[in-house]
Amino acid sequence: MKHAKAVIIGSGVAGMAAAIRLAVQGFDVSVYEANSTAGGKISAFKKEGYHFDAGPSLFTQPQLIEELFALANEPIEAYFTFEKLESSCKYFFENNKQIVAYADVDALENELAEKTGEAKGAVKKYLTASKKLYHNIGEVFLNHSLHKRSTWFHSRALKALATVKFSYLFKSLHKYNHKKFSTPEVAQIFNRYATYNGSSPFKAPAMLSLIPHVELNEGAFYPYGGMINIANALYKLAQKKGVKFYFETPVQRIIYHDAIAKGIVVANQNIFSDIVISNADVYFTYKHLLSHQPRATKIDKLQRSSSAIIFYWGVKQTLAELQLHNIFFSSNYRQEFDDIFRKKKLSNDITVYVNITAKMEQAHARPGCENWFVMVNAPANAGQSWNEIVAQAKAQVIEKLNRALQTDIEPLIETEEVLNPILIEEKTGSYKGALYGSSSNATMAAFFRPPNFSSVIKNLYFCGGSVHPGGGIPLCFKSAKIVTDLIVKDIKKQKH
Repeated sequence: MKHAKAVIIGSGVAGMAAAIRLAVQGFDVSVYEANSTAGGKISAFKKEGYHFDAGPSLFTQPQLIEELFALANEPIEAYFTFEKLESSCKYFFENNKQIVAYADVDALENELAEKTGEAKGAVKKYLTASKKLYHNIGEVFLNHSLHKRSTWFHSRALKALATVKFSYLFKSLHKYNHKKFSTPEVAQIFNRYATYNGSSPFKAPAMLSLIPHVELNEGAFYPYGGMINIANALYKLAQKKGVKFYFETPVQRIIYHDAIAKGIVVANQNIFSDIVISNADVYFTYKHLLSHQPRATKIDKLQRSSSAIIFYWGVKQTLAELQLHNIFFSSNYRQEFDDIFRKKKLSNDITVYVNITAKMEQAHARPGCENWFVMVNAPANAGQSWNEIVAQAKAQVIEKLNRALQTDIEPLIETEEVLNPILIEEKTGSYKGALYGSSSNATMAAFFRPPNFSSVIKNLYFCGGSVHPGGGIPLCFKSAKIVTDLIVKDIKKQKH
């Protein structure tokens, strides 16, 4: 592979992970990024003594970043440190029940039995099935292209398919969870995992019941320095391996001739390469960088995942009842998702997520204060009046938090920044502000998600949250491995 040139459009997690993997194999890799820093959706900012992680807030499967450092033969401890959390989340319900999701399964079962009356053994049985589903099916179809025949005809795929139950495909996650648990609170906790890829538990298939394995069996973790340090570590490692970065350098278009990618155009200059990988949103790649309207239109027909409204609040008080991760559930979860996906509006009863990294590192806020990342699920942008929706969301969030915490939050907010779907698209290039590309609100949604390679242009590949296997940090790492494995195979074929 020595001296083969690869250009990567975008420096998100998947783009940088792909760059590292290719550089280790001898490729000459250059990354072009429109923004001034690396990280894509992972970003951070400081304001009036507060540090805010601006993007993803949950860190799972650290083995995926450890694998990159091992591959590069670099000690991860010199770049990046993290610790396993004793509990992944604290849940607040409208009936005043509060539940701590302990990392220890026995402690979790005791908590659920005490707080909800859920029979002991139910969660353990569920997580055993979740682990089996993840290892039998997830590890095959999340680590390989679904759009290559070689995946399907391999013995591992045939074994995986043999373990697929009817209920995993044709039952919704909610129906599956409703059958597995006797209490509505526990069912709602496990329904929430559909939101990890921007979907509705009432529409997405029960196959998503493999997600709890990642958080509850393997564990949730905290990266020291905040989530931004994931991006920082990848950037430093990529540089160490010789990857060249060009910031504030938007790509104008992808050069292709006779259906073969030849490079990119930057600042009206042609940059030629053997391989082009787009870590940009696949819709915008086809529409703007390739001017391939038919393929862009096809992608546009896929239902967008949910988006979000996020408030970054500097709060001049510490609240002992809150943890690093906190969820304040709506009382009508079904209505909330129906409003988001069918009516494309914010529900009158919303679920609120509050992340406070100052719980782990006090230096992220001024003394005696906390940095609150407050997020609500929202529809992707479809021309709604977002100023009105944001005002509605803020009023609802404050009212819900006041009621649950028996306090008055608004006077405690001394600084604020806001992110809505329009700004998410502007800052991260996510089409319509959808956080995870297309949703999984259909039985075969995974198969309609765009592949990691172009079927119409040779030597053009894709990675990141808008293509297979999906959005979220772990899946972005996986997409980087899928795409680099495809490239290595294709180049070997071309040389023969």
